Amino acid sequence: MIKVISLGGIGEIGLNMMVFEDDRSAFVVDAGLMLPEAYGFGVDFIIPDISYLNLIKNKLKAIIFTHGHEDHIGAYPFLVDQLEGIPVYGTGFTLALLEEKLKELKGSTLKEFYVIKPGDELSIDSFKIEFIRVCHSIPDCVALAIRNEEGIILHSSDLKIEFTAPLNERTDLNRFSQLAGEGVKLLILDATNADKEGWSLSEKEVSENLENLIRSRKGRVIIALFASNIRRIGELFHIAERTGRYVALVGKSLLENTKLASEFEYLKLPDNLIKIEDIEKIEPSKLLIITTGTQAEPMSSLSLMASGNHKHITVKPGDTIILSSRFITGRERSITHMINNLSRFGAEVFYADVLPVHASGHAHMKELELILSLIKPQYLLPVHGEFRHLCALKRIAQEVGLPEERVILVENGESLILEEGEVKIGPRVSAGRVFVDGKGIGDVEEVVLRDRRHLSEDGILVCVMVIDEQTGEIVSGPELITKGVFFEEKSGDLLKQAKEKIMDRWSQLIPQAPLENVELEEEIKKLLKGFLKKEIGRFPIIIPVIIRM
Repeated sequence: MIKVISLGGIGEIGLNMMVFEDDRSAFVVDAGLMLPEAYGFGVDFIIPDISYLNLIKNKLKAIIFTHGHEDHIGAYPFLVDQLEGIPVYGTGFTLALLEEKLKELKGSTLKEFYVIKPGDELSIDSFKIEFIRVCHSIPDCVALAIRNEEGIILHSSDLKIEFTAPLNERTDLNRFSQLAGEGVKLLILDATNADKEGWSLSEKEVSENLENLIRSRKGRVIIALFASNIRRIGELFHIAERTGRYVALVGKSLLENTKLASEFEYLKLPDNLIKIEDIEKIEPSKLLIITTGTQAEPMSSLSLMASGNHKHITVKPGDTIILSSRFITGRERSITHMINNLSRFGAEVFYADVLPVHASGHAHMKELELILSLIKPQYLLPVHGEFRHLCALKRIAQEVGLPEERVILVENGESLILEEGEVKIGPRVSAGRVFVDGKGIGDVEEVVLRDRRHLSEDGILVCVMVIDEQTGEIVSGPELITKGVFFEEKSGDLLKQAKEKIMDRWSQLIPQAPLENVELEEEIKKLLKGFLKKEIGRFPIIIPVIIRM
């Protein structure tokens, strides 16, 4: 029997983590994070809940990374202490990116790790795992063919089919065909773009579009992309050379990734590369700036430019800014706000909705049809997408002949059981989201986010009073301090009325038997809540502070 359990990455974009388990051993594929949506209220990252891994830690033998994107490796530095002693496997470039993350976030390096390459095989007790090259928007990406007495499970990782990609980066369709000949019991397939018609755009087409656009510009060109998109960065180096422009790189992750890619010979740094400090010495028409920040992350280079706070770059009329990326779900509002700010400075902004300047690394409908027709799996598990994407892939599978009951849709935490030739849904395990806020991991729960949301919407009111310990009479106050409720200078009458209400209520409470602070605070809270609801229809967080003297 094999259990396949997703701890993240199903019904959502990001947070990818999957467990493969039998009676003797288990291993994990990927440990990704997710960026919070615009209403994250201070949360920096979201990572998977690995409570279940702690339950089976005695038989956990490996963590395998399919590629180096944040949604596949980004959670590991936050989980490494809980996963200590478990060996890590991945391609050279993937592990190099992971180690950079560990150095940045933990000040440490990978302990026990093993570099693999396409064609290698790994044995974990009864599991035999083969690594297969696939094409994605980052180098060194692999799919996994997992063998066991229950049959072959093919985990596609993130992939696309691009016939114009370099030979050493193309999806190995020949190996997929050979596996189909052996019989694939379960295909775990990337559904991210299952609702997109046709074929995904190729990097060759994107490169041509970018070159035509850059050639037509008379001023400075600033292009933002994902720092992991090494192939596109390399193409931009060539475009700069052909169009007579110097290149400047902006952003810590971009500088680190290009350095690593150069060391792994995926990229050749150009002779016309200049430091960002020297850009003012170059005529604008001779300058191409490559930067990060396509998702409007608060402290990213492009966000700082949009707010006018970048140390070296001031956006001005005549600038062309290109967002060579997609809008990640949940970031649309922030990105649109950033584009508007860049436009206010006089820049002309291009992005994928107005010009084909980005190619996705995920297969579209026609590619998914080809993969399903080629592999002919007995069962299909759609992953890596919101539920609408999973359903779209299910429809594609049915169109190419896979019976509806053979396409299994699960939620995170639901186990998929392969036993005696059948595949079925099994028991649910603990799965969910853990919030990372600053140095705190998991100490921000939903209730904390609700409080932050409440504060952001209705503000806070603090009522401070000093009372006589013996008589209960008010010695000082009540002082009412508000933040985010109303403009105090224009609401003096309202505050005065609120204080009078408190004084009146207090005079009624004094004759009663002595009350504890908690009871008195509750009375004030109830009174102010009712008063503010009636007068202004708002519900701020109310904090009474009673000091006895």
